[in-house]
Amino acid sequence: MTPQATGNPTRPLTDGQRQPTPGTPRDPGTPGAPGRTDTELLIGASVLLADAALAAKKAGADLTGALTGGRFALQALRRPTWALAAAASCVRALNGPAGLGFGANGGLVGELARIAGNITRRRPAAVAMAVDAFALRIEAATVTHPNLDSEHARRLTGALVAGDRLEAARALHALVERLGVTRALTTVSPVIMELLALTGLLDENPVNDEFSWVTLAGGIPTTDPFLGLPSSLLKYLNPGPGRAERAEPDPILAKVLGTSRNDIVSYINDIGALGNHGLVLLRRVACADGAERYVLLLPGTSFALLSNSTPQDLIGAFDGCLRTDTTYTRAARKLLSRAGVPAGAELMLVGHSLGGLTAMNLASDVDVASEYRVTHVITLGSPIDAKRPADHTTRVVSLVNKHDVIPMLDGRGPASPHDLPAEWVELAWLDESYDYPLSHAPQAYSDSLRGELSHYRERVNGLIGRYDGEITVNQPYMLRDR
Repeated sequence: MTPQATGNPTRPLTDGQRQPTPGTPRDPGTPGAPGRTDTELLIGASVLLADAALAAKKAGADLTGALTGGRFALQALRRPTWALAAAASCVRALNGPAGLGFGANGGLVGELARIAGNITRRRPAAVAMAVDAFALRIEAATVTHPNLDSEHARRLTGALVAGDRLEAARALHALVERLGVTRALTTVSPVIMELLALTGLLDENPVNDEFSWVTLAGGIPTTDPFLGLPSSLLKYLNPGPGRAERAEPDPILAKVLGTSRNDIVSYINDIGALGNHGLVLLRRVACADGAERYVLLLPGTSFALLSNSTPQDLIGAFDGCLRTDTTYTRAARKLLSRAGVPAGAELMLVGHSLGGLTAMNLASDVDVASEYRVTHVITLGSPIDAKRPADHTTRVVSLVNKHDVIPMLDGRGPASPHDLPAEWVELAWLDESYDYPLSHAPQAYSDSLRGELSHYRERVNGLIGRYDGEITVNQPYMLRDR
């Protein structure tokens, strides 16, 4: 299978809708919507439903607050007949099928009513519209990911949309039995956030709904989708102050670093050689224009253990996705200080997976952006779309293999209606490394950029051309939690 460059086929409009960029193929046969594809219509409809669902949820909270507030109680003492009629109207609006359909929420009384509705599996109008919005996103994703249109995948997504957990469990078992765990995960990865949101929205647990509503609004959830545990708990699981120590490269790493240069494929190969057991690399470059610049290479996660002695573990990955100040970023800041990188020096951050998240977290840190001139953040397979650098002039380049599960974890999948900032560069493609984790490996990204997608390689290299020059220092560091 030849890699297919997909890029980002849409650009944002001021009203939040999406429109094809010039040169994008159009579908003149779409009834009632000349020049728009079926996918765009589905996404547009999902945006309208999501907005309506969020508005209905807010209306329920406002109405509940008005009905249970102190001002209403005072008015009831003065005008009891009016208050009784008004209360009856509010209750009908909140609970009636022609109104918000059991839409009370917010405040003590509203939250108790919402919890009761969750436990008894009442589905308010807001939830029904949110489910339909997620269903449309899933449908839109099948256009570019036809494996979602298979019988087994349809059975799973249909069961989750219907809120039938028993059928969803059977469908998932059948999908895994037919495809295996990794291919089943890869099949549903384009809509994994939508499926998790549906799970949280339609179960009886009242404390995990926030994950679904934040996902619907296009944000990064700060709770887990199953128990509703807040991300703030991660700081207790990942509390290390971070430590950085100089390390000597082994013969294999030394050989790879001996061929390094200012080239995106070379950077990816260097990151692959560093591994994911705590090593990072700081490079000093005497650039062709006479300036001295620095490059920090940040590898990704070790999946061997949930937690280990380095910041590159699964706990660190969850922490990096949800927070900015992590053990990895603290250790990286100490590295820059220990290495004597001068204040005001130009710095490029290149990272894979968790390393890309950490690069973005460092660029988002006001202290780092004040101390150094972070010129570029280059990420590979990293869920960074909801993060922003502190310095608006920092050039962000995101490389995404669309078969890779990990970049989808920021909530912006292929059918998401939310676009990136106009100044960002996202280069995305589909290649033959279908199965996760192969699709996530640095080597998969390197192979694609060396082959049919060499024009992407040239584009990235053009963006980082100021770092061309002679490498004067190639120093690995070992990062530790403590």
